Amino acid sequence: MKVLHLSTGDLGGGAFRGTYWLHQGLLRKGIDSKILVSNKLSDDSTIIKNSQNTFLSKLDQVRSSFDELSLAFYQNRLRERFSPAYTSSFKLKETISKIQPDIVHLHWINGGFLNPEMIGGLNIPTVWTLRDMWPFSGGCHYAGECNKYLESCGKCPILRSKSENDISRNLWSRKKKAWQNSNIRVVAISNWLADCARASSLFRNQQIVVIHNAVDEKKFRPMSRDFSREALALPPNKKIIAFGAINPLRNKKKGFQYLAKALKRLSNENFKDSLEVLIFGSSKPEQEVDIGFKINYLGRLHDDVTLSLVYSAADVMVVPSIQEGFGKTAIEAMACATPVISFDSTGLKDIVEHKLTGYRAECFSVDDLAYGISWILHDEQHLIALSRQARESVEKKFTITKQVDKYHQLYKELIS
Repeated sequence: MKVLHLSTGDLGGGAFRGTYWLHQGLLRKGIDSKILVSNKLSDDSTIIKNSQNTFLSKLDQVRSSFDELSLAFYQNRLRERFSPAYTSSFKLKETISKIQPDIVHLHWINGGFLNPEMIGGLNIPTVWTLRDMWPFSGGCHYAGECNKYLESCGKCPILRSKSENDISRNLWSRKKKAWQNSNIRVVAISNWLADCARASSLFRNQQIVVIHNAVDEKKFRPMSRDFSREALALPPNKKIIAFGAINPLRNKKKGFQYLAKALKRLSNENFKDSLEVLIFGSSKPEQEVDIGFKINYLGRLHDDVTLSLVYSAADVMVVPSIQEGFGKTAIEAMACATPVISFDSTGLKDIVEHKLTGYRAECFSVDDLAYGISWILHDEQHLIALSRQARESVEKKFTITKQVDKYHQLYKELIS
């Protein structure tokens, strides 16, 4: 069995890392797996960059920027990710034909890598892992409160468009036409994302299964708290709250605005001198937010060992996202025996078991988020029990081995 994954990149964001970990798990199982990418950062020989030719590679960069240029007509649009997907990488179909895969597995393929017409013309048994809402939307990656993807998009609130026939309607129409006769097996990484896809106008007639994201529990494992804190220059005797996001002040979907208010309230209680905050994924901003506690900024992290140190150094991880396809940082933290606090929202509902592996606060309630942090940190024996149960939950439900077995079975069904 030869599996070819298509992904815009191999390293970097959570979607790329999730693809790479699945690929490695398939290789360990003895399955012939390769990843075809537009942007290659690693030196892994099983990852193939589509345009080896320098000239074509430069042209690919120009083509991918065309999507951004097409958005220039919407000067008042919100600064949220939106992918019109007009372009595909040069000679992509020829590269796929040379590899001759039995299965093509799509992941996050935006940024000018694949457009709907290319996807519809693959003519190879295809699995598509939904890592956000883009595959069934008119261009947005998370719809927020908008439900236009249930019909045919248009008048897109992200574009602040007043036209029914805007770019979002155009993309929706292109997807509908390109995929009407395609045979794509759709996989969602959470039950929430699967429910959204089943309700969508583009995928409501598709068979959709849920296969959760996974983590390598041998890499992400509990490490000595004292050692982790010493390595990261953190105080040994304070409670540490961890939070991870890129540009948390600008990316409102990650929910830092709720965490900041919750911590401000806790700073007026008896936590004032006993708690610090650890933020990774972002460096210290020019204008720091006053949350009532010292913030330690680690910036962008690029290796699993350092991430494991961060999670192990923390007493609790807070993931207050408004919309999250799954929540990879949550299972990474839990694998390191760190309980997780989230809202009772979207993909995180599949991960955080309320008062067993963490705390699921009432949706977007600052009061309940603050209560959840206090509830976990006040009782040391309680914290120890939650930590043990968090690790056990990952071992039971979210390992790479379990994920690979499910995908392998799906591949065999498609081929047969």
